[in-house]
Amino acid sequence: MIKVAIIGAGIGQQHLTGYRALPERFSVSVMCDLDNSRAAAAIGDDKSINIVSDIAVVMSDPDIDLIDICLPPHLHAPIVIQALEADKDVVCEKPIGRSLAEVEQMQAAIDKFGGRVFPVFQYRFGLAFAQLSALRAAGLAGKALVASAETHWNREKPYYDIAWRGTWKGESGGALLGHAIHSHDILCKVLGPVAQVGAFTDTRVNDIEVEDCAALSMRMESGALVTSSVTLGAAPDTSRLKFCFEGLTVESGTNPYAPAEDTWTFSARGATSQEDVDKVLATVPAALSGFTGFLDAIADAISGHEGNEVTFEDGRRSIELVTAIYASAREGRLVQLPIGKEDALYDGWSPV
Repeated sequence: MIKVAIIGAGIGQQHLTGYRALPERFSVSVMCDLDNSRAAAAIGDDKSINIVSDIAVVMSDPDIDLIDICLPPHLHAPIVIQALEADKDVVCEKPIGRSLAEVEQMQAAIDKFGGRVFPVFQYRFGLAFAQLSALRAAGLAGKALVASAETHWNREKPYYDIAWRGTWKGESGGALLGHAIHSHDILCKVLGPVAQVGAFTDTRVNDIEVEDCAALSMRMESGALVTSSVTLGAAPDTSRLKFCFEGLTVESGTNPYAPAEDTWTFSARGATSQEDVDKVLATVPAALSGFTGFLDAIADAISGHEGNEVTFEDGRRSIELVTAIYASAREGRLVQLPIGKEDALYDGWSPV
């Protein structure tokens, strides 16, 4: 049984739901938040969870195995490092950090103290993603040709009434860092690392500091070409992914926050037959989705059965892509990856 403390009762409440769905694997014993009433609302009438307001109490608790960090982005790196120093494994909400320099600091702590850090990318878990993985494993997809992503969500003024949102100091970025980062994680999970990116960003929807619209073009290391359209001025909220392979075209539904739980279409082309596609799809068992699937993979990894979990390298890769996107948008050029320490934005992209 993995004993868990959650720090931050906002989105931490959704994480708690995921842990509760896996009672044979996890036991949440602490909810830490500066606002005791918010923590109480998050846990409901569960008397087995202690409410605390001091992070130091969490770090010093010898019974805690895993600390789940659900705090604003500017607090992620220091609290991750503090948890690693306390000999804990860590789950950390996205983004894992605010710069590649912060990611490097966390990697140094991992190397020194030996803990594991699991960035939160729960959107990649669900039946649809399992189906795509099975088709590729069966050799029915072939070479990836092109792909596209749409992150078209709606965020109006009430969303930004929380003071740190929409600011460089508090949120550390806009739609690219806090919203489209999920779609881009799925793109990279399917197609591999980005080699080159060109980007336009703008603030067109709300009166905020950070971007709320973006248009991206990417070339992957595999050679596949990818586009991504991002806005926080859409109605209704939708997310959409499309992958064109040599032998298969894959299109998601439009579920904005759980794309892999939606119904996807898998259409054969070329030498691939639809009959073969359908045969493989019929063999794919039900899969845990969202936070539950994400956390189940973490439990597997902690117990020595690695392979499906989101890794710290996945988180590093996401920050590297965000760095490249901001560099391209500001400098008006195509940016090559990887990003080195000599890059102007390696230590951070915040203009303030």
